[in-house]
Amino acid sequence: MTFMENRSEVNEFILTGLTDAPELQVPLFVMFTFIYLITLVGNLGIVALIYSESCLHTAMYFFLSNISLVDFGYCSAITPKVMAGLLTGDKVISYNSCAAQLFFFGAFVVTESFLLASMAYDCHAAVCKPLHYTTTMTSTVCTYLASCAYICGFMTSSMVIGNIFSLSFCRSNIVHHFFCDIPPLLVLSCSDIHITESLVFILGSLNTCFTIFVVFTSYLLIFITILNIHSVEGRQKAFSTCASHLTAVSIFYGTIIFMYFQPSSSHSMDSDKVVSVFYTMVIPMLNPLVYSLRNKDVKNAFRKAVRGQ
Repeated sequence: MTFMENRSEVNEFILTGLTDAPELQVPLFVMFTFIYLITLVGNLGIVALIYSESCLHTAMYFFLSNISLVDFGYCSAITPKVMAGLLTGDKVISYNSCAAQLFFFGAFVVTESFLLASMAYDCHAAVCKPLHYTTTMTSTVCTYLASCAYICGFMTSSMVIGNIFSLSFCRSNIVHHFFCDIPPLLVLSCSDIHITESLVFILGSLNTCFTIFVVFTSYLLIFITILNIHSVEGRQKAFSTCASHLTAVSIFYGTIIFMYFQPSSSHSMDSDKVVSVFYTMVIPMLNPLVYSLRNKDVKNAFRKAVRGQ
């Protein structure tokens, strides 16, 4: 069945949203608006700060600025539609908008996983080979790693979305979620979804296993190096270099693995929604705080920017 024929079957989807309780609509709208504003200001603020302050023109902050852009991107693919649904009660999303939402969400999530792996490699270079750091993490290397992250993200998402939206959706158009996500969409298909599920699992496994391997290997070498540092102060300094990144990595991969690497029969709609709120809205809001509040360079650059110096 062709793509255009599928469109004649289902022209729009209906998102069930987070809750049907009318008394929760306004409180949830206020909460998500607050979260989204913090996400917007925090992530775009970091990008602007890193761009404007020459002292932050290093590999670590280059990757941080890209992670901030990606966090803003995949949060913006989901949150405004959720907020509009809570405010107006309109839970309808067109076929094309559903495909676009899932495409950009998937592309940015995969891109972030590769950026986190690149940042882990950067931490390894900073801690394990400090004398060679400037020659290892050159601007060319950083640009290459970031470009590969975006290419992998958008190529993976293109293959997955192309496969999902070539399926027939004729059973129902009610998506039991607050956004167009893979598991609730596959449930609606009356086509054979085994190939699609296999493709999603294989691509997801390859990307996740590769990036986790890079992160795990980098941190294994980092911990070995830290253990060989004799002074307590030196160990603390080395560990503080990567503590924020390690926290962000643990949260990101933990939620992604829980959400997507379990059988479809194990999915609970209520638990999926709670976890999805966490990784689509809360994590993008927390990342600027995790990376910045404990970072002296960022705080000093922010004070400098505020003073207009």
